[in-house]
Amino acid sequence: MLGDQLVVVSDAHVRATSEVEPLLAFFDRVPSLGDCLLVNGDLFEFWYSYRRAVPRAGFQVAAALASLRRRLPIVMTGGNHDRWGDSFWPREANIPFTAGAARLAIRGRQILAIHGDGIGESSRSAATTHAIITHPITARVFGWLHPDLGLWAVDRLGRYLADNNSNPTALDRAEERQRAWASARLAEEPELDTVVISHTHRPYRHDLDSRRLVLNPGAWIEGLRYAVVSATDVTLTSFTG
Repeated sequence: MLGDQLVVVSDAHVRATSEVEPLLAFFDRVPSLGDCLLVNGDLFEFWYSYRRAVPRAGFQVAAALASLRRRLPIVMTGGNHDRWGDSFWPREANIPFTAGAARLAIRGRQILAIHGDGIGESSRSAATTHAIITHPITARVFGWLHPDLGLWAVDRLGRYLADNNSNPTALDRAEERQRAWASARLAEEPELDTVVISHTHRPYRHDLDSRRLVLNPGAWIEGLRYAVVSATDVTLTSFTG
């Protein structure tokens, strides 16, 4: 069990060092908001776990998380922009990391956390891209590139990592698919009572009954959104500094 009150953040999409100050301030505040933290994918616009290098744009954020981990438990999942975290987070920061779904428990809740890409994609091209970037061969081949070359390529091709469809109707369909998938998981696994899913950047709480619910914390990059989950309450809110 991680704790009693879980802070949830996702979709920060950190691109440059100049963007990190609000997120660093948030990490400083996390111990006053809860006693454990879930980072549910796409913390970075891009992250790759090189054997001997750390992407410069992510250095301050990674250091802040490593420092915060000394104060409270943290769990991370990978998103379509930063799924290639590999062994970096557990080895260098003592933070459990999974490229897929993570199972965690706080007092009074059994939680399944997943970023959500590949579940509610709004186009065939996005689904194809998801299949490519999640294939282990893709990650291995990328690792053969020099970091400078690899990051240069990502800067120019990064927009293809994600489903960037902003059409409200398409996003409505994606959200409906996410909810249906999460509801099915809750029905299949009676021991679960909470599914946390992100990716669409749309904050919502969907209650199936008095015990089971689906939560999307929204996107940090859009309004500094985050959520707080306890046994008795779920709060969707924004960071105000």
